[in-house]
Amino acid sequence: MNEIIAELQALNIGKVKENELLASHTTIKIGGPADLFIEPASIDELKKVMNVIKKYHLKWRAIGRGSNLLVSDKGIEGVVIKLGHGLDHLEINDTEITVGGGHSLVSLSTLISRKGLSGLEFASGIPGSVGGAVYMNAGAHGSDISKVLTKAHILFNDGSMEWLSNEEMEFSYRTSILQKKRPGIVVEAVFQLSAGERKEIVSIMQKNKDYRKVTQPWNYPCAGSIFRNPLPNYAGKLIEEAGLKGYRIGGAEISEMHGNFIVNAGNATADDVLALIQYVKDTIYSRYQIKMETEVEIIGRK
Repeated sequence: MNEIIAELQALNIGKVKENELLASHTTIKIGGPADLFIEPASIDELKKVMNVIKKYHLKWRAIGRGSNLLVSDKGIEGVVIKLGHGLDHLEINDTEITVGGGHSLVSLSTLISRKGLSGLEFASGIPGSVGGAVYMNAGAHGSDISKVLTKAHILFNDGSMEWLSNEEMEFSYRTSILQKKRPGIVVEAVFQLSAGERKEIVSIMQKNKDYRKVTQPWNYPCAGSIFRNPLPNYAGKLIEEAGLKGYRIGGAEISEMHGNFIVNAGNATADDVLALIQYVKDTIYSRYQIKMETEVEIIGRK
């Protein structure tokens, strides 16, 4: 590992850390160490990182702002690449915007609303990065990323880069082609928005934010929605009807505010959260014969 670190440092590619705890980089504040943690400050630096990863045949994965993510207590083998500062650029061309994968989605929606551009109002309360949102087709309030994305600039496992159109992204509910068929990093995204009335757009966004504040437990560390909605049912409603709100295993607790959120109520471990997830799955299946699937991404050593 020392040889790899030395080579990366010689390339001057931003932050390079060994055994960095991922709990410091996830919104639920859980996660063991990454063998190697790298935060490149540009697309060119990211390409250099990928060349080194390829040279040494290292396992890798990318993270953004760490929402919708549960990292094992044992950490992650190989390299974790964080898309953050330097990969958060924004270019506005009339109603089309090009934005870096490391840009905050909440910040982006706020900036865009102030310019009278409509289309990202739904994202005003979704934590996480643009890259992560595209990766999982994040959505809320009846809309999602697939409704506004024109194309995405992807860095694939082999180090190649390619623009994929909206159709090529194969979006569906909280899913894209990047999750299974073609793993890769969303480096940039192009969104087609529309001109609107600034005051109206800002008002809609504020209503969305206010709704989230009173219905979701963002005052506690959490990863966002834990389960996909088993449509036509809703995960939170099923969990509430089963009387599971407030149920706790270790430091992990089903939120009293929203049944589809598990909060870190105090020194929770990934194992606590996983045990609670399984308890919910077993309970809901026993009562309703409905199989619950996780929306949160679970990664790391087992």
